[in-house]
Amino acid sequence: MFTIEHEFDATVVTLVDEGTAPLLEDVTVHVTETDVLLNQYDPRVDRVISVRLSPCQWRDLTAALNLPEGVYRAK
Repeated sequence: MFTIEHEFDATVVTLVDEGTAPLLEDVTVHVTETDVLLNQYDPRVDRVISVRLSPCQWRDLTAALNLPEGVYRAK
């Protein structure tokens, strides 16, 4: 399951784990004009872990989800 919220300066997508137990914490994806920020709470260290991607990296990641194994360069 996921939710999408449009805020003033970002779109926020929340991904909820609906797999089998043990379930992982929700992942939030904050998309702005300049950054894509992936956040997930890690209970082992009691803090939110973040990964920041450029819009180009995000585009490549989403394209890669639908491609077979190989090396690619976006045009």
